[in-house]
Amino acid sequence: MKKVNRNRRNTGKKHGGLSPLVYLLVVVLLAGGVFLLLEKGTKTVRQAPEKKPRTAAVEKGHGAPSRSAAEKPDSRVPAEKQAQQAEPGEPFKQPPVQKKYTSHPVSPPVAKGPEAPLGSGTVAIIIDDMGKSTAEVRELMAIGVPLSFAVIPGLGQAEQVARAAHGRGYQVLLHIPMEPKDYPRKRLESNGLLLAQGSAAIEDRMAGYLRQVPHAVGANNHMGSRFTEDREKMRTVLGVLKGKGLFFVDSMTTSGSVGIPLSRELGVRTAARNVFIDNSDDVPAIKAQLGTLARMAAKRGSAVGICHPHRATIRALAEELPVLQSRGIRFVYVSHLVR
Repeated sequence: MKKVNRNRRNTGKKHGGLSPLVYLLVVVLLAGGVFLLLEKGTKTVRQAPEKKPRTAAVEKGHGAPSRSAAEKPDSRVPAEKQAQQAEPGEPFKQPPVQKKYTSHPVSPPVAKGPEAPLGSGTVAIIIDDMGKSTAEVRELMAIGVPLSFAVIPGLGQAEQVARAAHGRGYQVLLHIPMEPKDYPRKRLESNGLLLAQGSAAIEDRMAGYLRQVPHAVGANNHMGSRFTEDREKMRTVLGVLKGKGLFFVDSMTTSGSVGIPLSRELGVRTAARNVFIDNSDDVPAIKAQLGTLARMAAKRGSAVGICHPHRATIRALAEELPVLQSRGIRFVYVSHLVR
């Protein structure tokens, strides 16, 4: 009996004096606590916010990064951009586009100084094909340079244009419509002069032209590459001009024109066109032709240019004629250059 009781006491000491039921309860509680701790840790990891890349905040303008982020190079940002990033507390400045995309800086435009003088030279400019609009003649007169207006008889406002120009002291010419080489495929005004007409018909039409274009002091040909090569037909036209005391400017629509030699033979004052100014409807090209005309005048003493009342031409004349004046070119009415 004594031996059995000793063993029971030893067993109680081995379990810390706790009964088996209490020991089991403690184990269950410990296991539950460990499980709760593990679940809480997993949930915390799942809900942690994702850190945004450092470069995204900069691109959206959210300010500079913290010092810890700035001290660590971001592998997503190229090395050259990392070198350009601002220190903490300073706004990030994007490098200029020019430095980023070009190997050489773009030089600023150099201001052009005054152009060299051309020397003395006299230029007369005839504006052909006038008579469609009085607005055109007003714009051209506003340039403030002597211009001679060649008016086509029979156009809707021919008489009004002639009177408006004359009233302001500008020179008026009769722009005579004459048969071209490719007539009738090429259109000509219905009241034009044709080789098929006799002398009486030509004289009658010339008289009508002068009534429709008052104050004309001279004349030049409109088209006429075929008509001006015919000596007898041109003799009739020049005879009418001589009788009225008018001069003739040959537009030189053909190298075979007899206008200049026949005018001198008949005693009609005359001159020839040197430069067609606006074969192109482009402002820089028209200005280049004006430069050619001016240099010719400076070299020869004088020159005659012909152009038309196109929008590009009016703009080029308004911009370039004052420049040429400042370089020594003198503009005159064409009557000053006939001989």
